[in-house]
Amino acid sequence: MAYEVDADGIAVITMHMREQPTNLFSLQFVSAYLKICNQALKDDKVKGIVLTSSHRDFMAGADLKFVSNPPEDREALLNGILDMHQHMRAIEKGKKPFVAAINGNALGGGYELALTCHHRIALDDSRITIGLPETQLGLLPGGGGTQRLCYLIGIQPALTLILQGKALRPQKALAQGLIDAVADSPESLIADAKKYILEGGGATQPWDNRKHKIPGGGVMSPNGAQTMIGAIGNLRKKTHGNYPGATYALAAVHDGMQLPIDRGLEVEARYFVKAFYSPEAQNIIRTGFFAINEAKKGKAKPSGFPTSRIQKLGILGAGMMGAGIAYVSAKAGMEVVLKDVSLESAEKGKAYSHQLLQKKVSRGFMSEADRESFLARITTTVDADDLQGCDLIIEAVFEDPNLKATVTKEAEAMIDPDKIFASNTSTLPITKLAGASQRPDQFIGIHFFSPVDKMPLVEIIVGEKTNDQTIAGAIDYVTQIKKVPIVVNDSQGFFTSRVFGTYTGEGALLLSEGVPPTVIEHVAKRVGMPVGPLAVTDEVSLTLGIHVMDNMPSMPEHTQRIYDTYQAMAQQGRPGKKGGKGFYEYPDGGKKHIWSGLADLFPVQGTDWDTQEIGKRMLHIMALESYRCLEENVLTSPTDGDIGSLMGFGFPPYTGGVFSYIDYVGPQTFVAECDTFAQKYGSRFAVPDSLRNRAENNQFFHPQKVKA
Repeated sequence: MAYEVDADGIAVITMHMREQPTNLFSLQFVSAYLKICNQALKDDKVKGIVLTSSHRDFMAGADLKFVSNPPEDREALLNGILDMHQHMRAIEKGKKPFVAAINGNALGGGYELALTCHHRIALDDSRITIGLPETQLGLLPGGGGTQRLCYLIGIQPALTLILQGKALRPQKALAQGLIDAVADSPESLIADAKKYILEGGGATQPWDNRKHKIPGGGVMSPNGAQTMIGAIGNLRKKTHGNYPGATYALAAVHDGMQLPIDRGLEVEARYFVKAFYSPEAQNIIRTGFFAINEAKKGKAKPSGFPTSRIQKLGILGAGMMGAGIAYVSAKAGMEVVLKDVSLESAEKGKAYSHQLLQKKVSRGFMSEADRESFLARITTTVDADDLQGCDLIIEAVFEDPNLKATVTKEAEAMIDPDKIFASNTSTLPITKLAGASQRPDQFIGIHFFSPVDKMPLVEIIVGEKTNDQTIAGAIDYVTQIKKVPIVVNDSQGFFTSRVFGTYTGEGALLLSEGVPPTVIEHVAKRVGMPVGPLAVTDEVSLTLGIHVMDNMPSMPEHTQRIYDTYQAMAQQGRPGKKGGKGFYEYPDGGKKHIWSGLADLFPVQGTDWDTQEIGKRMLHIMALESYRCLEENVLTSPTDGDIGSLMGFGFPPYTGGVFSYIDYVGPQTFVAECDTFAQKYGSRFAVPDSLRNRAENNQFFHPQKVKA
């Protein structure tokens, strides 16, 4: 941290954490910062202080390595935060103006540090974001953000930003009052900050001004009371009580804003410590931040292989998946050859990219020239010869082994012997598909999720003969298109499709047992799934589910019941959303709703449904099947299962993923509940002996750093 005083008596504090790629908010940082601030306050020559950064970010937020390793002494942490607030308040009341010159991202603790300054100026750069995203990590602003932001912009807009974890670009931050001004260049940023001080800028915070009124009124005003009531209802509807950090953030605003600022900061600190030590926050940070970021960097890549770059990519099949793969690959700068059986079909696939790009053009995020340059990278064809020179071929045709074998042989003949061939299959075993290849060691599965442009996960499937160089090349491609890869071994359905199938299957089984469809769908969302099992089955299509089960060598009793349920729907001419009707009705221009005929096809049984048990059945069956994948070496680590479940099929983030969920429930409790479900509902809930042994030894999948 550098400290310089210029000839005009203005001190410039420049943050620069040497051992980090960015500045991070921590008690250690605060200690060093306060020492320099006190030096400036005591120096009679100093008229004011400018705070800025020499890193690309102003400050990126909290040090999550510290957050993910919480100290055992909670009281000591609380006292440290309270001590920090006391010293920050001394700076605010020190009668010398502090100006935050925000030259990069100011997030979380970084923006809270800026809030302790009397004036905030940000560089007008659309790459910069400003805000308080802590609730997205299961936490809440713990550096005064819940209190100071409410005083600054009002309770309603502050709550919106805090509870949604929103970050704003500088112009929007200025419009909403998070900052006071913007500057056109790094030079003018510092100059404007100094100008504020030299022209007698104020050194009193709004919360210390007796005449200041909270915009929109305080908590107990009519507007404030209405805001709090609405926020409580909306938060409950959105989170179903699964994210305590957000609940604590709301409570900190409600309780703290009825008190003087110093007491309000104490209230916030106590709620922050509660969130800090919650298992939900630890789950979210472990998987949602650290594990996913490591996967993004290609952690699964075998060692010893240099980074390879795809210059030219071939895609076989221009349907929804092929079109999406073409878009994300062209976006990464690759030359793409999009092949289909007719030029019309190939052009239709390319039109998908045009549609996505046109939205950007219409919103001013892209020029028409850039759109045309992007589209020029996608070549449509029906001629296999155009695949010559491709570094990678991805097959994305219909899930038919014979069709896949045909296109594999045709395309493989067009590429160099050292290049990779990949299948985008979601269920068919890669080893069997590789039987059509002349070089099965260079054949691999690259399973995208729909819609490809939005879904971040890519499941890489290793066949029996796939070599490490091919795995490395596939991972390089996935990271090149800025997706998140996990590597799994071959099996029917691999990991994601296999496990997600248990979720949709459990929904069908509950329906066949007489549980009302509205109860099934509501409970699924209540436990944290983004979409109910019946709705997502419609999205995938019931006919596809029937097709998959038709190709199974044998069906257990519960699978037969799922099959019968899907067949009953198909016989009613209800194949799913693509066919315009399934478990749901899809009226033109209207909102989808449960098909009323389900009540006749699957009569409701009873009136008293154990919704807690229904929720557990849906989550437990996915976690249990994930463990079977680990035991069978389809998965090679619990962390990959956690990442794949969060990003591949929306397993509830507060749990940390399927294996973190077993830890979250408790291994012994999880096994005991599965045993109960096995007795009541069938052998699909039977617990493998190895998992039972783990539970008996109270063995967790991840270190438990938070004690109840």
